[in-house]
Amino acid sequence: MSKTLLCPCEDVTETEIAHAIAKGFRDIESVKRYTGFGTGMCQGKQCQVAVARFLRTHGDPQAPQKPFTSRPPYVATELRGWASLPLDPEAPIPTGVPPQHSLSSAAGAELEPLPTHADVVIIGAGILGLSLAYNLALRGAQRVAVLDESYLCAGASGRNGGGVRAQWGTKNLIELAARSIELMKRFAQDTGINVWFRQGGYLLLAKSERFADRLMKSTEIQRGMGIRTEILTPQQAQQHVPEMDLEGVRLGAHNPNDGVIFPWPLLWGYAQEARKRGATVSNFTSVQGFSVSEGMVRVVRTNRGDISCDRVVLAAGAWSPKIAAMAGVQLPNVPKRHEICSTEPLKPFLKPLVSVLDSGLYFSQSLRGEIVGGLGDPEEPPGINLASSARFLIRYARALTSLMPQVATVKVLRQWSGPYDTTPDNLPVLGAAPELPNLFHLSGFVGYGLMMAPAIGERMASWMVEGSADELFDRYSVERFASGSLEPEELVIG
Repeated sequence: MSKTLLCPCEDVTETEIAHAIAKGFRDIESVKRYTGFGTGMCQGKQCQVAVARFLRTHGDPQAPQKPFTSRPPYVATELRGWASLPLDPEAPIPTGVPPQHSLSSAAGAELEPLPTHADVVIIGAGILGLSLAYNLALRGAQRVAVLDESYLCAGASGRNGGGVRAQWGTKNLIELAARSIELMKRFAQDTGINVWFRQGGYLLLAKSERFADRLMKSTEIQRGMGIRTEILTPQQAQQHVPEMDLEGVRLGAHNPNDGVIFPWPLLWGYAQEARKRGATVSNFTSVQGFSVSEGMVRVVRTNRGDISCDRVVLAAGAWSPKIAAMAGVQLPNVPKRHEICSTEPLKPFLKPLVSVLDSGLYFSQSLRGEIVGGLGDPEEPPGINLASSARFLIRYARALTSLMPQVATVKVLRQWSGPYDTTPDNLPVLGAAPELPNLFHLSGFVGYGLMMAPAIGERMASWMVEGSADELFDRYSVERFASGSLEPEELVIG
């Protein structure tokens, strides 16, 4: 192979595409994520055909290569331009620009054989399912099979900003997040894969008395558990990011051990290590139903064949309720779209991830210099929606340029969306389904599954393999919604 550039914007060469093929990434969406081609200023306009041709020549010559999903805005546009556009607060939420292609397309993918039996079938190869598979295999579990309807990183785990924080308001989530931070710091040592974890801290800002009070209370809990969070005056908060306009901010909170991770290598690392230890990870494999007898799941039916099983773990995120219903199990989870965007790269200036709790605005700067951020929409209707909307860019641009006026002329390069897997109390659903004791829930993480995944995979694998008691799986059982024994609602950013 040669160093001939196939993607001039991101300096991706033929050698790098060949390396991705050797790693098993044969479909164009997976190769895009592995190499970064098509994510620069031209958004693939100059390179996509050349890469597709290379995949046809050096991958599977018989496999068609569908183009990857284009990301709006189709022309890089300044933030101030979006912020100046009108926004009708009474108008219904638009569906936005839909993705061009199905997430489940297997064009160009080379599929490994599907096992006919597994001791544990994990449905969903997102970060939660893969972390569990790795930890089960690490503890000696035999015949672990992970199923996913699309390529790695296609779902919510590949569509988030990568924030990792221990600043939570409940002891269980603080404990899980702090442990995950420990595991992420040593992930490269354990797996040989760099996940670019950088601990620049989280800077949370509160404008209203309500959110200021919550910050004070949660910080007290965190400090009691050894977390280094500090309450800051607006003047102290501005020392972390001098470019901010903190008019109206009452106080802030900062934990220097929080940070940002690159999500995709984290998934690849768990998948790689799980496979090394005997687990199978079957992509482009959609669950179509279950065979249930004598109160147990006996067979998982897929588009590629049936798998008999002893236990099933439902870790499909926002898709979990639909799959659970195939087995006659009801989940209270509700999917909601969350949009996010990235700008052109800037000289590094922003160390912490910043969030304004009142509006839900959050943003950080990547190692390549882009500002990556999002903004939740309280009016967003429920449902799986992977489209992108101008409404989001208008609201996000207004919030960001109000806090950081200096970035008004920075151009938005691309935007995307992913589904939050929400629950009534913003807390996860874990443990066995009352209707089917060998069906286990691992869902409902409301956008923070990535930052909890290393620790929750470790805890759940120990619980399943060793059979030891763990109050986590009782506390967050789905039965709490029927009994009314809910936890205080957790504060979710975005």
